[in-house]
Amino acid sequence: MGLFRSKPNSSSLNTKLLLLSLFLAFLLFIALRSNFSFSSPTPTSPRTATEAEATDISSSSSSSSPSSSSAPATLTESSSATTSLISSSPEEKTECPPPTDQPCTKLPASVMEVLVHYATSNITPQQTLKEVSVTSNVLQKKGPCNFLVFGLGRDSLLWSTLNHGGRTAFLEEDESWIRMVTKERPGLEVYHVGYDTKVSDADELLKLGLQEECTSVTDPRESGCRLSLKGLPDQIYEVQWDLIMVDAPTGYHENAPGRMTAIYTAGLMARNRKDGGSTDVFVHDVNRAVEDKYSMAFLCEWYMKQQEGRLRHFTIPSQRTNLGSFCP
Repeated sequence: MGLFRSKPNSSSLNTKLLLLSLFLAFLLFIALRSNFSFSSPTPTSPRTATEAEATDISSSSSSSSPSSSSAPATLTESSSATTSLISSSPEEKTECPPPTDQPCTKLPASVMEVLVHYATSNITPQQTLKEVSVTSNVLQKKGPCNFLVFGLGRDSLLWSTLNHGGRTAFLEEDESWIRMVTKERPGLEVYHVGYDTKVSDADELLKLGLQEECTSVTDPRESGCRLSLKGLPDQIYEVQWDLIMVDAPTGYHENAPGRMTAIYTAGLMARNRKDGGSTDVFVHDVNRAVEDKYSMAFLCEWYMKQQEGRLRHFTIPSQRTNLGSFCP
């Protein structure tokens, strides 16, 4: 009766689907390969890149120049560019600068010892930094030299070291303190000094100091002035002292020896200097009455160079031929 359609062929349909799948897979492969080529260009070595850059420079120069005579210059420029790239390599080692002619000096053992001592100690010198600087500046100009210090204190190592290579001697009233310090620092030159004065006698001694026997310039051992110290070791009198520091004896109470004789004797030594030079004299604690009055009377305001805090600095010339007053 022919009223019904026939079914399509299933094998033909499967073949068409397979061909379509293969075609789509081929297109996907082509697309992926194209993307990979653009994102991962073939690397070139530095040498190849340099040669290519040099070739481009050469071609550009040749095309812009009407004559072939510019070719050698082009090759030179490309060679320079190549050399520049090679020399700028981070792996290149630079030569060390030539050694200097200055010798390498070792810090003296005594100086190293003092630096370590003050760096690790909680005990500081009696004088302030500004006060110490006044004396250290003079030592820097005159040192190494002869430096006499009335007093043995926490700053004795400092003075001895600042005068490295010179002679620094200390005069101290307290024998037990001398034994203690020299046991720890046997290299210090220290002498014991006895005083027969008291702070309570300062005003009376000041009046005596204005008399003729106290204004004559002579050896302290031969002076008729009561203020002159005559019992010091002989070597102290024989040395021409370039600096004298008066920071002793004790003077902060009425029964203490006071610094009347120390200040007077320092001034007499300076004026009795045999070589005709000048002596720098420093007096500490000038905020007290004795140190203030005696330094002005016997070291002279005219000779005062500076006052920093409680420290005064005087520069006293030799006056061996002057039999008059201490002060101009």
